[in-house]
Amino acid sequence: MPSDAIAITSPRERLVFVVKWGASAVQIMGYTATGFGWTPLNLYLFLVGVVGWFAVGALWNDKALMLVHLAALAAMITGMASS
Repeated sequence: MPSDAIAITSPRERLVFVVKWGASAVQIMGYTATGFGWTPLNLYLFLVGVVGWFAVGALWNDKALMLVHLAALAAMITGMASS
C-alpha cells in the first residue's frame, strides 16, 4: 500500500493529499499541452499547478517548497505580462 494512503489520518492530511495530487495532475497536463504546442493553455495549467504546490508548501510549512513555487509563479506572471 502506498505511503500516502497510510499517512491520511486527519482532514488536514486529506486536504494536502488531494491538493498535491490534483496539482501534480494539472502540472502533467501542462507538460502535455507544452509538448503539443497548446499555448496559452499550457501556461494556465502550469499556473494552477504552481499555485497548488505553493499551497501544499504552506500547509506543510515547507519554506523551500514555497520559495521555488513562488519564484516560478513570479517568472510565469512576468513572462505572460510581457508578451
